Amino acid sequence: MRLSRRKFFYLAAGTAMLGANLRRARALDYPVKPVRVIVPFAAGGSTDIAGRLTCQWLSERTGQQFIVENRTGAGTNLGTELVVRAPPDAYTLLVVGATNTINVTLYERLNFDFVRDIAPVAGIVRSPLVMEVNASLPVTTVPEFIAYVKANPGRVNMASSGVGATPHMAGELFQYMAGIKMVHVPYRGDAPALADLLGGQVQVYFGGLAAAIDQIKAGKIRALAVSTATRLDVVPGVPAMNEYLPGYEASSWYGMGGPRATPPEIIERLNKEINAGLADRKLAARFAELGLTVLPGSPSEFRRFIGDETEKWSKVVRASGARAD
Repeated sequence: MRLSRRKFFYLAAGTAMLGANLRRARALDYPVKPVRVIVPFAAGGSTDIAGRLTCQWLSERTGQQFIVENRTGAGTNLGTELVVRAPPDAYTLLVVGATNTINVTLYERLNFDFVRDIAPVAGIVRSPLVMEVNASLPVTTVPEFIAYVKANPGRVNMASSGVGATPHMAGELFQYMAGIKMVHVPYRGDAPALADLLGGQVQVYFGGLAAAIDQIKAGKIRALAVSTATRLDVVPGVPAMNEYLPGYEASSWYGMGGPRATPPEIIERLNKEINAGLADRKLAARFAELGLTVLPGSPSEFRRFIGDETEKWSKVVRASGARAD
């Protein structure tokens, strides 16, 4: 039996509509089992905090567990590759951040292309950095610190949460603008870097404010400046680095991503739920307490943001001369 052209197009349109309806139904059903969320840094750091608060919200909203799994190593690349190779069903997600966009330039060879292979789901928060020093260091201001480094060449250790991580690049930018040189000591995340800063093994760290704010308020470490262009209400007595080094600005950010072939309907579902959390008064207040600013938007807006960040940090990496081992 031969079909008329009109009947053929009706059948084709019906098939396409059925497929679209099935995809929408699948997105509405998602998730039907626990979701693994990879945080590519150690537990206790700013990335981990942002990821866990978001996963707690998603677990409550969806009725399924969103389980954080810390996979450290290679400056986020091990955890990122795990998600890149995962089935594109949104049951393995990644907490992405500025470090991922830095690595695009920092590493000569990677087994994946972050911009191509990770599908942006949603932004979560921006995280200002803070220049923090061991409380025993005999400095209380940025100019005093610069003078101390110049008077003690090769004796000041600068921690980072990993080679190429935002704290590393923020420190490199500071050294370049201040005309000094420190010894870089990389760690696998905020938490171990902060532990050694508290213990005096390193003297300075450009770390996420969220991870350090309790120690700063308790006087266990001394904050010399925040990395933002202006001062922050959450630490009102701490100057902005821009006051000492005009034009200095460095901040971190966190969001959610998945394997590149993740169904767009599920990405939209996750984006909607995450944005609902960012608009929730209780969760937003918790982020604000940690000095974090919410970063809402659509998946396409988050994709453009990632593109802009990749371009920005490529310039800093090249100017610093930093390369991954």
